[in-house]
Amino acid sequence: MVRHTATSVVTIERFIIEQEGLHPHATGELSAILYDLALAAKMIALKVRSAGLADIIGSAESENIQGEVQQKLDVLSNDIIVKALDHGGRLCAMASEEVEDIIQIPDRFKCGSYCLMFDPLDGSSNIDVNVPVGTIFSVVRKVTPGRRGELADFLQPGTEQVAAGYVIYGSSTMLVYTTGDGAHGFTLDPGLGEFLLSHPDIRTPQQGRYLSVNDSYEQHWSDDVVDLMQKYKGRSEGRKPLNGRYVGSLVADFHRNLLGGGIFAYPANTKSPNGKLRLLYEANPLAFIVEQAGGGAVDGAKRILDVKPTELHQRTPLYIGSKNEVDLAVSTLARQTTVNR
Repeated sequence: MVRHTATSVVTIERFIIEQEGLHPHATGELSAILYDLALAAKMIALKVRSAGLADIIGSAESENIQGEVQQKLDVLSNDIIVKALDHGGRLCAMASEEVEDIIQIPDRFKCGSYCLMFDPLDGSSNIDVNVPVGTIFSVVRKVTPGRRGELADFLQPGTEQVAAGYVIYGSSTMLVYTTGDGAHGFTLDPGLGEFLLSHPDIRTPQQGRYLSVNDSYEQHWSDDVVDLMQKYKGRSEGRKPLNGRYVGSLVADFHRNLLGGGIFAYPANTKSPNGKLRLLYEANPLAFIVEQAGGGAVDGAKRILDVKPTELHQRTPLYIGSKNEVDLAVSTLARQTTVNR
């Protein structure tokens, strides 16, 4: 990794170019995808900042593939990402949490050797109340022959990701990504219109400070999950309690815990026995990032990145964050019978 002094002004473009230089056989295609995603993030950030002033908040009166009501900004953000990346000749196809099927590259554009998966606006239901939201993305190499992307290209375990990242639209806009050489954060300077390196080589604390979980589902949890939450809250084994912090926006909760130490948990329950979060669009990319930062991510028994997907919109339980807290989840939930995914 290229090192910079505390006074260096490093744009995301400069950083990506320098990282590309560390890999002599790099073609520049992956770098270009990251540039295009940064551009899309700037465009979405602009829309998010103006959401209260324009007619783009609230429901779009339609549902996505999960049966969830789509917000207007969901649809708009999805379109921004697709249009920013469909013509560059680097992707063979895309998949979005908001779209049922694979998004093919139009015939008039060249196809490339990568596939993009993304959640265009995670936590969008919070837009109307001004809570931070985010974008999550994952990139894998095409593994099937032919021009177009196929389902098999997307159904690869998280270990095959070549890049992953997220953008958080909050009091500032920040983009965090990894290509397997550490996790790095960039803050958008609104005056310059540039993402500047602000958090090089992020290391998440081994011991957590925060617990992010929706306790309203406790009545639907297994006994092992209830036991685990009691441990996190310091009610057994003499553990120091974690501080409860839950926004209800995965990116916001994950970002806080990544920097400050903690664990985000969305256990399986009797209402959602296979979990709630999407493996390809949420769990895999964030698991790649957290592992690069020294943390961990499991579904309760298995490392998230080792799960072999079988469906484009597959769901999973998720325990993600500081390594010690993830290890506690694995040891406590070892008796739990997991659903074969």
